[in-house]
Amino acid sequence: MSCVFCAVVAGEAPGIKIYEDDDYLAILDVRPFTRGHTLVVPKRHTTDVTDTPPETLAGLVTIGQRIARAARATELADATHLAVNDGSAAFQTVPHIHLHVVPRRDGDKLSFAKGMVLRRDPDREATAQILREALARIDAGQ
Repeated sequence: MSCVFCAVVAGEAPGIKIYEDDDYLAILDVRPFTRGHTLVVPKRHTTDVTDTPPETLAGLVTIGQRIARAARATELADATHLAVNDGSAAFQTVPHIHLHVVPRRDGDKLSFAKGMVLRRDPDREATAQILREALARIDAGQ
């Protein structure tokens, strides 16, 4: 299966470029949530958060921050969502790691985080223990 983001990086598929350097490309999303919705894509293919080097993830966020700052300096944004959809259960539709930079305006109707304030974990301590144990297993294997 070919990767659409690798094709865009290679110049074999179209993309409206916002930013580019040796390691990253930022393009407008073809199905934007809001005007200016940008995707930051590493040029080197990795699939998700688990197989992407930490320095690549840091680069995604650094460039995303610059784009957010630019959007907020215009009429496009009063605020910004930065998001990585990590895996199909998290609605990742292109299996190439990428950061969404979604400009937001005061009063817009996008319900990106609708219900966030009302959600609660019924057993936070048990959840924390599951994650702590998994981290210890990962650390022991390294």
